[in-house]
Amino acid sequence: MPQRRNLLAGAAGLLATPALAQGDVARTLRMVPQADVTVLDPLATTSYAVRNHGHLCWDTLYGLDAGFRPQPQLAEGHVVADDGRRWTITLRKGPTFHDGEPIRAADAVASIRRWMARDTHGQTLAARLEEIRVLDDQRFELRLRRPFGVMLDALGKSSSYPCFIMPERFAAQPATTPLTEIVGSGPYRFAADERRAGEQIVYRRYDRYAPSPVGAPGVTAGPKLASFERLEWRIIPDAATAAAALQAGEVDWWERITADLRPLLARRRDLVIDRIETLGTVAMLRPNHLLPPFDDPAVRRALLPALSQADFMAALFGEDRSLWRDGVGCFPPGSTLASEEGLEVLTAPRDLGRARSALAATGRAGAKVVMLHPADQQTNSALTMVADDLLRKVGFEPEDATSDWGTMLQRRAKKEAVAQGGWNAVVVLFGAEDLLNPGGHPLLRANGDGAWFGWPSSSALEALRDAWLEERDMEAQRRMARRIQAQFFVDLPYWPLGLYQVDSAYRRGLRVERRGLALPLNVRRDA
Repeated sequence: MPQRRNLLAGAAGLLATPALAQGDVARTLRMVPQADVTVLDPLATTSYAVRNHGHLCWDTLYGLDAGFRPQPQLAEGHVVADDGRRWTITLRKGPTFHDGEPIRAADAVASIRRWMARDTHGQTLAARLEEIRVLDDQRFELRLRRPFGVMLDALGKSSSYPCFIMPERFAAQPATTPLTEIVGSGPYRFAADERRAGEQIVYRRYDRYAPSPVGAPGVTAGPKLASFERLEWRIIPDAATAAAALQAGEVDWWERITADLRPLLARRRDLVIDRIETLGTVAMLRPNHLLPPFDDPAVRRALLPALSQADFMAALFGEDRSLWRDGVGCFPPGSTLASEEGLEVLTAPRDLGRARSALAATGRAGAKVVMLHPADQQTNSALTMVADDLLRKVGFEPEDATSDWGTMLQRRAKKEAVAQGGWNAVVVLFGAEDLLNPGGHPLLRANGDGAWFGWPSSSALEALRDAWLEERDMEAQRRMARRIQAQFFVDLPYWPLGLYQVDSAYRRGLRVERRGLALPLNVRRDA
């Protein structure tokens, strides 16, 4: 570790970045994002770098306030009738797309249709939808066969396929065909001519953006202000180089600092360490349910007696429990639906021998397990190595498919056999805000081909999810969530590995006002 830190002083000089004049510095925000934007279409991946890119370029009908409650954004408001089976949504007047065209109800309807094909909430809405139609340029209507009480949560979600509003001509394209051109509706315009894959992404302020006139800035609700003429995302995968660039003033903000460099950066008086992603991040190990050995639930359950969430979290942050938690089920600790139901399979004393015996009883001991391993993502890489060790001790033969992040995302989408480029398991990281309830939890869906990568199938989990969606009383929802977690540990669509906190670091004098997501909006620089 000391050798790595000694390199920091000289690492900044390795960055081939042009110097900025004083006036340019005042008008430009330079940020190191958590990863490169490998695709432009936010419906093509659940990558958080792409999600954040989406929030810069597009706006949503509803956004989330500081309490993660949906509030009108592009929408002016809505009316609900027929016992929840008819929703009429009215758009604000004034917002335009980046080509100057007004945002119309036809654009919103086409965007919702495209989004429904991808999102877990959207798929449920589609199954209940009788008709969605344009009433006029400002209004559209959704008629439902059955009520959908989480409508605003779905349309206003901040993460994992947000329902961004795009021009009708783009939204009319199939969700399976990634967009390659951006005409946005958000506060920043994507500068396609300055994109350099793996190096730089540039955004320019959209001067005609009409921010929401009501409410305080929240997660994605309220006024979303682009305070800089130019936003540059510098892609720096190496943590030491990113830290050096921040210290040298070559960048203003490092979105996600690494745990080992946190103490070093915290000693700098010219830097601020800030916890912007307040709910934390949940780590999970996702098996591929289509291929052996993890197509067998008994094989998946065999790992439980030996799985120590503390081992995974300590690999990231050591013994500092202020930065992580174990005892994590399928809902984030401290959230409304979290419970102790079934957690004894993770919190009881660990027993490697029992896990080895359970695996041997399935006849799959010695099975090869191909692990997707993005080596340029430090957190994913560290957790993958812990998973390798666990799998080997239990009796599998793990084999890492090491690649960069973009290549891993491409391979993760493959359903073919391992010999044809498929895979068996992958470490997954999701913000806790994505996992708060069964309606939107991406990895809790178990609807086969329609599920998130890994494609689990469980009619029992799906039935319980549908039952939860029908409950309107919070206590009834909590009871149903306990049943869901009990069934979760039977089917194991994934293994929960723990929850951890991530901090940002930025230059003192930068005013970062938003909380919940590390979005470079409503950010100012002191004069």
